[in-house]
Amino acid sequence: MSDPEIEAMAALSGALQDLEEDAQGRVIRWAAERFGVTLGFPVPKGGTDASRDTLVAANEVSDEEISAESPKFEHFAELYNAASPKTDVDRALVAGYWFQAIREEASFQAAQLNLELKHLGHALKNVTDALDSNQSKKPARIIQLRKAGTAKQARKTYKLTHEGLVYVQGMIAS
Repeated sequence: MSDPEIEAMAALSGALQDLEEDAQGRVIRWAAERFGVTLGFPVPKGGTDASRDTLVAANEVSDEEISAESPKFEHFAELYNAASPKTDVDRALVAGYWFQAIREEASFQAAQLNLELKHLGHALKNVTDALDSNQSKKPARIIQLRKAGTAKQARKTYKLTHEGLVYVQGMIAS
């Protein structure tokens, strides 16, 4: 009697064993994004009980504490470089983090995010799609607070969730 979960873990382990640590991380992040799995922050090799305790403790930290503990970046370019987002979904999240955690603004609009990214040469093809993808994650990384106007293209105001803040801090730390 075989266990499909164990077989999948064995296949993944075999596929990753010959890759360098950076490449392993990229593959795992891609798989998490592809299958809609939320990764907290990097867990030390071996997955010890201490790393699980750290994950639980991180989930008990308030949004205000996350903002207070966030690294201090003088320019958006420094944050972007530290986080190194690879997808439009992550780029939108990092830009939102800039406004919420670094500049300490209560909320932000999609146009603000794309303008900051455009200044760095990383404008999003469709900022609304990137924000919607972050909203559809389980748990959501971004929430919509309000919509000004009745048109589909009306200006929307957003905020990162606790999970979104933790996710970006994990990107910065790795």
